[in-house]
Amino acid sequence: MGEADQITETTRRRDDLSSTPSNEPVPAGPGMDDPMYAAQQPEEKKTFWQRVKEPGSVWQIIFAALLAIAIGLIVTTQVEEVHPAAIAITAIPGTLWLRALRAVVLPMIVTAMIMAIQRLRKMTQGGGKAGKLARWTIGYYVITTIIAVAHSCILVGLVWSKLMQPVSGDQLKVDEDDQETIDERKEFAVHDVVVDMFESLIPSNIVDALATDSLLAVLVTAVVIGYVIKPGGALMRAVEEVEVMIMRIITVLIYLAPIGVFHLIMPNLFRLDIAEIGLNLGILIGGTLAGMVLHLFIIIPAIFFAFTRKNPYTMWIKCSPAWITAWGTASSAATLPVTIRCVLERGVPVTVTKFAVPLGCLINMDGTAIYFPIVVVFMAATQGITLGVTDYIIVVLLSTLASIGTTPIPSSSLVLTVMIAQSVGVPITGMYAVVVAIDWFLDRFRTAVNVSCDTFAAIIVTKVTGIKDEDDETQYTEELNATPDSLREPSGRGEEKA
Repeated sequence: MGEADQITETTRRRDDLSSTPSNEPVPAGPGMDDPMYAAQQPEEKKTFWQRVKEPGSVWQIIFAALLAIAIGLIVTTQVEEVHPAAIAITAIPGTLWLRALRAVVLPMIVTAMIMAIQRLRKMTQGGGKAGKLARWTIGYYVITTIIAVAHSCILVGLVWSKLMQPVSGDQLKVDEDDQETIDERKEFAVHDVVVDMFESLIPSNIVDALATDSLLAVLVTAVVIGYVIKPGGALMRAVEEVEVMIMRIITVLIYLAPIGVFHLIMPNLFRLDIAEIGLNLGILIGGTLAGMVLHLFIIIPAIFFAFTRKNPYTMWIKCSPAWITAWGTASSAATLPVTIRCVLERGVPVTVTKFAVPLGCLINMDGTAIYFPIVVVFMAATQGITLGVTDYIIVVLLSTLASIGTTPIPSSSLVLTVMIAQSVGVPITGMYAVVVAIDWFLDRFRTAVNVSCDTFAAIIVTKVTGIKDEDDETQYTEELNATPDSLREPSGRGEEKA
């Protein structure tokens, strides 16, 4: 009878609440303050305008990017030449925002990796999924990079190389200034790249690695520290506090993303001279973008659907703040805070996010891998040189190593392009200056592809490994921006989590 009385009492209270006038105070019934009770209430669906007005929302970033592109193209087509001072001054807000993003990347990678390894150690003690996460993450990144290089070489060899035409001797002539740059980059040999890639894993001086932004060395160091640090100790609490501070700074920077993206895209479009794009350069641009479209919208979605049985295009659109920011900044490292936020919003566990996304930022360069073969063939075809099957195999191997070893900063692939071209006997001519001139434009698309592939990878790895957040860890919610501490603080009682 006790249960029946309690149910009757609860029903009576609900009837009283429903009949209470809106201008009178509502009595607090039992369980009204319970998070479980609040979680059961239907959420109000936000209107489109409400979503647009949210600080740093995806719609604000999209509108800012479209407005910047529209203004940039209008000015470029209507004005004969934009004054360099106007470009420099217009870019100041975007440059400052980009510098601020880069400033938080290093401490974010350190804290994220340390805390991810700590969580993985817990999982190892309770059943062991740390090794599986590492194997699948690294294996996935390497395999997709090889796929990207392979299909790029096939398309270039069968299609794009047939359309490119040899150019005259004057166009192949190298300017004195460009020759100095080429001579400097010629010093890089194939074995040097391989040796440097492995040496960059272990820093000889940790302080120097931090000072010079050697992100791969910093990541490996953070993994080691995360494994040996004492759980719950004073140093671990300090790491958690630093992470909370970084999250608060990142929240502010994400609010400012529309302004930053606008002032990064528009000045760069001022430099685009459409009239100077000839046949060969048009094929270079079109071939590069076609390879990226094939990889991003067909190959990777097919892999994603095969593992998760989810709609890849819906997921990609929902992660649009990440790849739009990547397009605007041309830097995977600078986009890392936004990428992590988007991945967490998709329900990926904190542990997987903080391990897979920073690692992908450093070694998952599918867009760059697609770019290397077509640039090498571009420089060869304009000289009347035809590459053989053996040459393409060398390009595949070197492009895979080079894309993994390249740094996640703008135009870092230009140095490695010279090395790959020389390895297959392609001389560096004046066409290299053309590649350099247009690289800033294509680099934005490469970065957007790289970041997009990182978001797909995090969800695939989560599905394969089956890793979930522990009961005392709070999943990402929309309130994270207001309370970034929720990523590290226990929720109190696991049964109260919605």
